[in-house]
Amino acid sequence: MLIFSFFKTLMNTEITVELKNEVSIRGTIKSIDQFLNIKLDNATVVDELKWPHMSSTHDMFIRGSVVRYVHIPPDKVDIGLLEDATRREAEKSKAGAA
Repeated sequence: MLIFSFFKTLMNTEITVELKNEVSIRGTIKSIDQFLNIKLDNATVVDELKWPHMSSTHDMFIRGSVVRYVHIPPDKVDIGLLEDATRREAEKSKAGAA
């Protein structure tokens, strides 16, 4: 849930999604779910010369299972939020293991 909550704060933010097949796609997050399925608007392929057949698609749905990395702008990272959420998850794991 931590990842999902974090990505929900990035709605309408431009990101780059790197897929497992080496394709990188830049676009604006319009929706995301707990499985990291992402809907991008105004999507463009980063290396259009290598992937010309994908240059005509502007709205994309990316299945979470094919995502390798999600690159987000550094100014959009709320470090305090991530630290707090990580701390809570660690405490929850400790309590469950005891």
